[in-house]
Amino acid sequence: MSQKQDNLIAVLDMGSACTRVLAAELNEGAMRYCGHGVVESAGMRKGLIAELAPAIKAVKAANAQAERKAHTNIGECVVGTGGMHIRGLNSTEGIDLGSRMREIDKEDVRSAVERARAVERPPDREILHLLPRQFILDRQPGIFDPIGMVGARLDVDLHIVTCSGSALQSTVTCANRAGLEVSEAVLESIAAAEATLSADERELGVCLLNIGAHSSDLAVYYEGAVVHTGSVPIGGAHFTNDLAVGLQMSMAHAEELKREFGNAVVTAVPQDAEIEIANPQPQILRLRTLAEILEPRARELFYFVKENLRQSDLVDTLGLNDVLEVMGSGCVLTGGGAILPGMLDVTESQLRVPARIGVPVRLSNMPAELVHPAWSTAVGLLLYAHRTRVTKAAENNSFRARLRAIFAASF
Repeated sequence: MSQKQDNLIAVLDMGSACTRVLAAELNEGAMRYCGHGVVESAGMRKGLIAELAPAIKAVKAANAQAERKAHTNIGECVVGTGGMHIRGLNSTEGIDLGSRMREIDKEDVRSAVERARAVERPPDREILHLLPRQFILDRQPGIFDPIGMVGARLDVDLHIVTCSGSALQSTVTCANRAGLEVSEAVLESIAAAEATLSADERELGVCLLNIGAHSSDLAVYYEGAVVHTGSVPIGGAHFTNDLAVGLQMSMAHAEELKREFGNAVVTAVPQDAEIEIANPQPQILRLRTLAEILEPRARELFYFVKENLRQSDLVDTLGLNDVLEVMGSGCVLTGGGAILPGMLDVTESQLRVPARIGVPVRLSNMPAELVHPAWSTAVGLLLYAHRTRVTKAAENNSFRARLRAIFAASF
């Protein structure tokens, strides 16, 4: 196994069901798949780390798999975070540029963002992302890059994502003790959006719903920017639990039945369709019975999604008549819980917008098995980390260019 590579990017996705590590190498600005590892999660409860030791063991095992396939050591990673501890809010604030109009520079933009981010929050909340939606120059909205423009006042519409400081620190500590240094933490729904949404969908308005095991995370885009983030307390494991309770069987058996024969729409299942199961004695099970248990849970999931959107400030922030208008291009379902047959039908009937399943873009050399909704977050984390690295490199290069120009002028 070779030493750590400088052109390697690795990500860690610690879900309630599975822990994944995915690695790619950069070659002339393009990413190429190197290796991945996936193991069953341990020490997790409702999307949070409940026991550190088993969680560390799972991360080590997933990372070891990825290192063997990549033929290199992985010592640094970008980590995803999500779940019910995530909160998103919108803030609009800015600065006066003086009594006379003047040109806006980078420091003015930074000052406006700092003013907008200065919202009250509990001491245990940490800011995860600052996402500008637009800048407003002398009451003129719709500006994306005000540097170089002239005005007297600069405001910024900012979406702020906060998380539980203790939850995030537990994830970082787990990764560190598994031998991985965390370079950045990214909201999982934003990462999944990186891998699944088109530019047109972001512009027209779309809701990305990342259905995990114990919760489902939302990221809403409008006019190309994030305008809402949140989480609802229902995920794929709740569907499985309903089957286990309703049919009086183990969770493992219920998960197998859900994957092979489940459907979220009762009328989509033939009335006479039956299978024989051992539970523990052989018995005949009508497939509609599965759907009769699963459909109410699916409808409840999208009830919570609607309520989460309606309790946001999107109507006032965006000047809409109804919050569902924000989804001009519909709703995209991703994550492991999205593949249950019938989920798209329930989405369209409950939200009254088009829906599709979001699968991650395929990286060069990436195995076909990873082009699956369950891998959207991990692939998206790679894409997000790559974009961040490219942006920083461009900024450094421009700074060096200015520096060279200054020294050239001096001599």
